[in-house]
Amino acid sequence: MTEIIKRAHKIKMLILDCDGVLTDGRILMTAEGDEMKAFDVKDGHAIVMWHRAGLRSAIISGRQSAVVQKRVNELGIHHLHEMAWVKREPYLAILAEEGLADEAVCYIGDDVVDIPLLRRAGLAVAVADAVDEVKAHSHFVTEREGGRGAVREVIEVILKAQEKWDELMARYTMD
Repeated sequence: MTEIIKRAHKIKMLILDCDGVLTDGRILMTAEGDEMKAFDVKDGHAIVMWHRAGLRSAIISGRQSAVVQKRVNELGIHHLHEMAWVKREPYLAILAEEGLADEAVCYIGDDVVDIPLLRRAGLAVAVADAVDEVKAHSHFVTEREGGRGAVREVIEVILKAQEKWDELMARYTMD
């Protein structure tokens, strides 16, 4: 865990895959073709806390979804790149726009399309139910599954390593 803490100290940008990370990976479709996804509220609140700590966030997804766009707007996520079958280009664009290097990025993924970014990121994370190949290219594997609090788990690790967690929690624990 000491290596994870060292890496976490440098993180300024959280980049997430969506399906299988922010959701459990299932895509529910109505007969009309509308898409439904379930997001864990604790993951969402952790992202809000991440932003309160002055840190940035992004989603790079291989799919396009009005549901994801709405969730991005609700949470104030700074960058959304959809239909990214090759995720390297949007990743590099985000880093260029933010003026960051790879070591300042935590990337969370679950499937093989995420491996190129996991190999670059300063802190590469696989959710608990990620495929084995993704876990093999990650510094850290969460205890929680995608869409079930994995993002919250990672955010807590980073914010605690950066000694920002207690200050963020003060608004909830002060009498």
